[in-house]
Amino acid sequence: MITGLGTFTAIHTLLSIAALLAGVPVVIGLLSGSLSSRWFWTFWLTAAATSVTGFFFPFHGMTPAIGVGIAAVIILAIVLMAAPAAQRSRTGSFIFAGGLVASEYLLVFVAIAQAFGKIPLLHAAAPTLKEPPFDVAQFVALAIFVLLGVLSTKKLKVQKL
Repeated sequence: MITGLGTFTAIHTLLSIAALLAGVPVVIGLLSGSLSSRWFWTFWLTAAATSVTGFFFPFHGMTPAIGVGIAAVIILAIVLMAAPAAQRSRTGSFIFAGGLVASEYLLVFVAIAQAFGKIPLLHAAAPTLKEPPFDVAQFVALAIFVLLGVLSTKKLKVQKL
């Protein structure tokens, strides 16, 4: 039986998956030097919806998930404000592209944490999320996204979004 919270969790999870998947063509577009308006808005809206819906779960004090959600909302707001400047200035382009890559990274960061929490093999390797396998997975993801961020900010030529 699915409860109201179970339904809400399913919606939040589907939004997260949609945002993760939409982020792939966004990052590819950034790396190729051309970002599709359709993919940008699909990613931005699903990432924003994921972040916002995360705040509607039962609140039990400040948690890492809430911290990531706050950071994600701030980054997404900055990306939206930087979008017009990305067409006109190198700084605006840097903020815009870097923010989009950072937004996708935060989704991947949470997905890794969820995978270690829910997939039995991964959970056995890092049951408290403080063990080396979890740290290595997060470090590799961070290193990849730092590289993607650097590369994407060098190539982006934003058309009107």
